[in-house]
Amino acid sequence: FLLCASGDFVKMYSVGTEELVQLLRGHSDLVTGVRLAPHNPLQLYSSSLDGTIKLWDFTDGILIKTFTVGYKLFALYTVAGCEDLVYVIIPKSGERDTFQLVSVKLTRAAGQDMEAKEVSVVLEGVDVSPKCTAFGREGEYVASVKGVNLQVYFFKRKQLNRFSLRATNKKGGNNLFTCVACHPREDCIATGHADGKIRLWRNFIHNKEYTFSTLHWHHDRVMDLAFSVEGTSLLSGGVESVLVQWHDGSDCKKDFLPRLGSAIEYISISSDGTFYCTSHTDNRITIINSNLRFSRSIQGLIKARDIKTGLVVDPRTKALVLNGEPGHLQFYCLQTDKQLYSLDIVQQEYIHQADLNQADLVRVAFSPEGKWLATVEEREEADLELEMKLWLFDEETQSFKLNTRISMPHEDHITAMCFRDTDELEDESLILVTAGRDCVFKVWMIVEDTDPEAQQSLSWSCDFVGSYHNYQATNCCFSEDGSLLAVSFEETVTVWDSNTWDLKCTFCHPPGKIRNICFGRLTCSKYLIGATDHGFLCCWNLLSCALEWSAHLNTAVLQPDPLSEHIAAVSWLSKESSLFVFKPNEPQPICIRRNLCKDKIQFAAFVPREVPETIGSEKYLWLRRSQLFFLTDTQELLTVSTKPLKERLTLSSKQLAVEESLVTPFSLLLGKHRHQQSQGDTDLGKVVRNHHEQDSPAVKELLHTPAHVLPSASFLCPIFINSLLISKENKSAEEVADEVEMESEAAEDDSDEDNDATEMKQEDTRPVESLGEITRKLSKSEEKELRKIRKMDYSWISAF
Repeated sequence: FLLCASGDFVKMYSVGTEELVQLLRGHSDLVTGVRLAPHNPLQLYSSSLDGTIKLWDFTDGILIKTFTVGYKLFALYTVAGCEDLVYVIIPKSGERDTFQLVSVKLTRAAGQDMEAKEVSVVLEGVDVSPKCTAFGREGEYVASVKGVNLQVYFFKRKQLNRFSLRATNKKGGNNLFTCVACHPREDCIATGHADGKIRLWRNFIHNKEYTFSTLHWHHDRVMDLAFSVEGTSLLSGGVESVLVQWHDGSDCKKDFLPRLGSAIEYISISSDGTFYCTSHTDNRITIINSNLRFSRSIQGLIKARDIKTGLVVDPRTKALVLNGEPGHLQFYCLQTDKQLYSLDIVQQEYIHQADLNQADLVRVAFSPEGKWLATVEEREEADLELEMKLWLFDEETQSFKLNTRISMPHEDHITAMCFRDTDELEDESLILVTAGRDCVFKVWMIVEDTDPEAQQSLSWSCDFVGSYHNYQATNCCFSEDGSLLAVSFEETVTVWDSNTWDLKCTFCHPPGKIRNICFGRLTCSKYLIGATDHGFLCCWNLLSCALEWSAHLNTAVLQPDPLSEHIAAVSWLSKESSLFVFKPNEPQPICIRRNLCKDKIQFAAFVPREVPETIGSEKYLWLRRSQLFFLTDTQELLTVSTKPLKERLTLSSKQLAVEESLVTPFSLLLGKHRHQQSQGDTDLGKVVRNHHEQDSPAVKELLHTPAHVLPSASFLCPIFINSLLISKENKSAEEVADEVEMESEAAEDDSDEDNDATEMKQEDTRPVESLGEITRKLSKSEEKELRKIRKMDYSWISAF
């Protein structure tokens, strides 16, 4: 398994299948470190900015303990042989941007939530990056680098040695430290530097008699270093996207694994040495065999150089579509947190060189059913180069194929484009609109090629060009039924008839350039919403052609929900983003989330749910059919949760009981058999069923908790036995009679023939008074016959 920190979670992937096996949730802030527990290889420590260290049983996804340290934790280290001690990097109190390495004593007392207040300072002035501190030779010493300084602390001797380099050498090299790694068996420290050099330090137990040798292959900064398990080789990675393996500390003995896709950020080695793992700047993990052969790749949401396409939802797969690798579109699956596939749009080799103008993907739009895809790419040199491409989805290959290529569709940058929401069964009705800074919007339609020798029968061409007072066109969108097109020209919004392309009306209030526009949907389809860069949010009534209402809100993002009347507006003010959800016919917001995040939100998208979610809180009913996602300027993908924080972070250890309503194939097989038996269990079965309906949670937790985390059997046995016992209750006369009949039934069967005549003679014909009625007492033969009738299965009659 491969364990990695991912946002607020710890994710566990299978090395063999790349699949996500466990998602450990419990931290309320960014996870900064994950380390296997020295005393148990099946347990894991994790640290977070929320100030806690958590101990997990990662194979079953169960949180065992939480240790509250009380400081923000920026890195986590464990040392073999130290069961109750971990090391973390925390900020130094009272000083800004100053950090220290401290040891934390983890108490072994009973209980799940513990206070870890025994903190001892080990090193002062360390770098906040976890790559700049490393422990050597089973924890005998710790090395830390920052700037041009290396400090080594020996625990047994309590000795601290410091070494310094010049910032630059005679040849102009940059000696700044970037990372450090320690040999697992020998006194050897490897340090990476900003100029691409690697230094191997030895004899550093002496302040002045130390030596170092130099390895050099990287042309830029060394991003990370890692020794193999036995220390016979050293791995290094950098911006070249190449993993370098150095043998025996020699500059002449090295192997390479090139073309890993993007810069290597972190390197890790499995405990048995069979796998190497690299983490990359594009949010990808590569699993590599120890012989430097590529094994697996786990790709998350690619971190692109710049997101210009926005967040777009693929109608077919419900995947998020946005910029990925240079010149590519990434289709990202939200359910599996994986990339479905990458579509090469530019279809040109990308050259990794700074200040080189290359074609970039800037606009994307899908037709309503996902059959057509429109893309725009641009390249700026002396003159602007634009190219629009129309892609048709191929059912056989299950991918998009290029259908039409249009060079220079506009004379200036394209600012927006959208498809008309119509029935795609007839391609002739499909319309694409583009708006540009060349002061026009263009309408594109499908034309059929009658040439029998043509490679394809359908292509796209321009059908109409519209403008308004020579203003730049900035936004465009269609109404829900496709009958109206709204195009914003700087400070004015124009509304056009999509059948005749006649200008119907214009809106211009209050002043300010239009930043976003959208139509209302369903019961609010008569409204048009617009946001200006002067900080106003306006709602116009299309029937009265008048301003319905306006609000003072600095709206950065305006996103309508395609499945409801709700519209989400995200504001940016005082270095924080806030969310406002409203209906156009009600100016009062339905939901307000202030301080949603500290980063600026650039884009948002509503993604339809496969099944409407059951939401208890009225505050979040607007999320019942769709889920809202945001993308920040730091390319973090966020979503609005319908559950409070405590419920989201409910520990797995409190969710061990299996739900009664869980239906499995095995339970379906047993269902009919149990149903038939239930009709006949009228005697003893009554007591048994009533008991099982009240199973205690303790019994369920015992049966479903992994054995290696349970208390001793001697402690659990009395509790388990007592939970199975039936409480002693006063039995009714009828129940007692039933029990007597069951015990004596076998004896009666043996002597029935002998006693039949006697029973007839001794039959008591005296009436018995019961509840005011006079009934005749049954003979034993009649009671026996009645018992047989009672035990017959009449469940078949329920079908009628």
